[in-house]
Amino acid sequence: MSALNKEFSYFSEYLLHEKNYSDLTVKAYLTDLESFLKFITQEYGSNSIQDVNYAQIRRWIVMLVESKISNRTINRKISSLNSYFKFLIKTEAIQSNPLSKHKALKTTKKVQIPFSQKEMEDVMQILESETDFEGVRNRLIVELFYATGIRRIELIQIKLKDIDLSNKTLKVLGKRNKERLIPLIDTVVTTAKTYIRLRNSLENIENHEYLFLTKKGLKIYETLVYRIINEYFSKASLKVKKSPHILRHSFATHLLNEGADLNAVKELLGHSSLAATQVYTHNSIAELKKVYDGAHPRSKNNT
Repeated sequence: MSALNKEFSYFSEYLLHEKNYSDLTVKAYLTDLESFLKFITQEYGSNSIQDVNYAQIRRWIVMLVESKISNRTINRKISSLNSYFKFLIKTEAIQSNPLSKHKALKTTKKVQIPFSQKEMEDVMQILESETDFEGVRNRLIVELFYATGIRRIELIQIKLKDIDLSNKTLKVLGKRNKERLIPLIDTVVTTAKTYIRLRNSLENIENHEYLFLTKKGLKIYETLVYRIINEYFSKASLKVKKSPHILRHSFATHLLNEGADLNAVKELLGHSSLAATQVYTHNSIAELKKVYDGAHPRSKNNT
């Protein structure tokens, strides 16, 4: 193994075990790094990321822009490179980060449209008819996303010991290894009991500690979770994007629409700052405007 491959290997282990990133996320980071390495090798005859300067990085950015790659994707690639430089500083392989003063490229903000309450009800009705292992597992996955607002990677990492059905709580390990305790509603507890009974009757279980398994007894994975959400919501929604993140968005938006405190939603979502939670409020404002226009005596709908 070359010194560079070793360095990437150490970085990969750091992301997996210290940062608690998923395998897919780590793979994306390494792909971005390899792309940059290929560029500096071709342009500057260098095979060491440690020796690059900002001018070289800037040239890479220009090349990416000229290749018609979106600013959002370029920012992600730069973020991967920046994380690697921070790792190198942490391990004392370099003294300074050439990206320390870099400013991200401007991007247009994507509007995340949550599922409506009607769409949620329609999907839940479809899921209620599921009775076999995979069907009940999928129902619990959707119910957990919508009832707790957890992230996809958080759901995948749930262990059996993390769910306390007696006390109706779920312990979740979030970003930066920060734990939070989330209350569970009765419907989730009921589905969880049925699922665990079916789970424990599987013939072969390899990953005993994890809550969510495939029918072969293996820990579920990110693409499977995405596929499950997309499959069920395609039956009830015409929205272009159907993903676990949209379910998280729906959880937060619907709570806020019903008058939940912003700080309480922040804690449930595991956000480190209130600003991160406030992105979910625009739909709540829209809902308030709708109510206002329909109810206020001076609104045009009542004139």
